[in-house]
Amino acid sequence: MRNVHLDPAIPPGGTDPRQYARMLTRAHEAVLSGERPSTPPRPVIMQSWERVAGRGVDPDHGGDVGPLSAEEVERQRRACGLSDALETLRDGLLSVADAARHILVVADSEGRVLWRGGSKAVLARAYDLGFVEGACWSEEAVGTNAIGTALVARRPVQIHSAEHFVRTHHAWTCAAAPIRDPKDGRLLGVVDVSGPATTVHPSTLALVDAVGKLAEAQLRTAHVRELERLRAVAAPLLARITGRAVVTDRHGWVAAVSGLAPLDRLLLPSRVCDAQVWLPALGRCTAEPLPGGWLLRVIEEEAAAPLRAVLDVRHPRQAVLTVEGPSGKWSHDLSPRHAELLLVLAAHPGGRSAADLAEDLFGERNRTVTVRAEVSRLRRRLAGLLQHLPYRFADGVAVDVLRPADPGALLPHSTAPGVCRLRAMPQPPSHSTHDRG
Repeated sequence: MRNVHLDPAIPPGGTDPRQYARMLTRAHEAVLSGERPSTPPRPVIMQSWERVAGRGVDPDHGGDVGPLSAEEVERQRRACGLSDALETLRDGLLSVADAARHILVVADSEGRVLWRGGSKAVLARAYDLGFVEGACWSEEAVGTNAIGTALVARRPVQIHSAEHFVRTHHAWTCAAAPIRDPKDGRLLGVVDVSGPATTVHPSTLALVDAVGKLAEAQLRTAHVRELERLRAVAAPLLARITGRAVVTDRHGWVAAVSGLAPLDRLLLPSRVCDAQVWLPALGRCTAEPLPGGWLLRVIEEEAAAPLRAVLDVRHPRQAVLTVEGPSGKWSHDLSPRHAELLLVLAAHPGGRSAADLAEDLFGERNRTVTVRAEVSRLRRRLAGLLQHLPYRFADGVAVDVLRPADPGALLPHSTAPGVCRLRAMPQPPSHSTHDRG
């Protein structure tokens, strides 16, 4: 369950929304004129404005991205992974949105609107704006908005009035929260509540975030049922096996074990193509496909630590870690946060404390709880590769970093202040870590 700090658009303390909207309009016009606003917007807004301005989004009309056809929308609904959560989202928000003159919108990971509902009058206004099923509401398409900015920031976001980059959206207020797949942490999409700017309320962000968490819990429940079905298939197989074995789903979540201590998850390669696979937690294993998963039998041999790790961030949205050991190698796709974390550790072979990592990733040294949780997840999955006190790559592991040719393109989807520091980090000594463009 995610635990994030919520940053509502309207400051607490009885702020007049109309007066605040006028201040935002002055800041918006100043930034578009190349001036420094006397009262700058929130950091999440300023960072978004800089991104969309750099991408050439027209502040008067937005981008020109046509909507999907009805057939394409239906295909994307089936493929996006949000179907199991849709009922929870509707039950939690639709009636509230309707009563509050809002609409409920669910979009996929690319910002494409897949479902809408709520106030008929507001739906009609949204139609005039092009806010329809199949439309793309990413930052690249329509500038700063709750759906697109939540996808980039990967956290709940509320956008009000002139915080929207495109002027035609200034009459709106919206709040959105990302929804992640509990199987692998992949961003599935966004739930959003939007309405006229006059209906803005700080609590809307908390409501959307809470319902987003309920949706993730529903997806988690569905995943547990899948593991139970896999466990039923695995039980008779494991009963006939001598030696160590484990049954996992396609994402490495463990359904059953034999001869091993209980495990929650194993880090599997992105693609299991061979009859044998090397895993950092178990060593060399045979891999046999099962309906919805794998039967992994440990090949008993002397354990040895991995020798080389390659962190490939040349394509930031598809960061990959490849590990080579004495018995083979594997590759695994990384989330943006884990890619950033490993990139910091690669740049500091001597190690980083939790406070150091919090400063590197978030620009806030007090966010050590979040850092420790993220590193703990990585260490469980990368057994033998990472050490702690301080956090670092294990001794004897050579680390290569493959960076994009344009350093400015590094992890552009992250809005953490630490990204700028990350780009400016000195190159580590050549004897332990290497960088290649």
